[in-house]
Amino acid sequence: MSNLIVGMSGNFSRPSKTRTLVTTVVEETAQQLGRQSVVYDLVDAAAGLAQATSSTSDDPQLQRMWQDVIGCDVLVVGSPVYKASYSGLLKHFFDLIDMNALKGKPVAVVATARAPQHALMIEHQFKPLFGFFGARVAANSIFATDEAFLENGKLSDRTELLAKEVARDLVALAGT
Repeated sequence: MSNLIVGMSGNFSRPSKTRTLVTTVVEETAQQLGRQSVVYDLVDAAAGLAQATSSTSDDPQLQRMWQDVIGCDVLVVGSPVYKASYSGLLKHFFDLIDMNALKGKPVAVVATARAPQHALMIEHQFKPLFGFFGARVAANSIFATDEAFLENGKLSDRTELLAKEVARDLVALAGT
């Protein structure tokens, strides 16, 4: 057990609503489990990742991200939705991970988009990605449009409650 809860946010800009959502779920999960946490922004490693052809890339930031994602106790992954899918660079990050590396790991997925028409992306694409890895994907997830955020960028009360619900799912998965 690593005692680490990891968040991976597939955002490409800052400030990021996706990062806010991932961080909220990660912090709530870490608090409930009494563990440490770290959240990574894909934008920080985008240049190195775009050039990577394997997980043996010599980019130290990417190595740290892969190490923590593979070694963590619980993983929360979020992405903004582009053209009805998660970001391509986020997919590339996971494409370079061994197919057994996440086996049995509790994982929650969250997504942000401007239009509610993208909501099915979680069930049709995001969850199946982690199912491929044999991860234990939380039943609950969060799909958030602009209405899920306040003007100051924080989550609405309703979305905060959803984040706590997803964290409870992860705690239950981590305990089994």
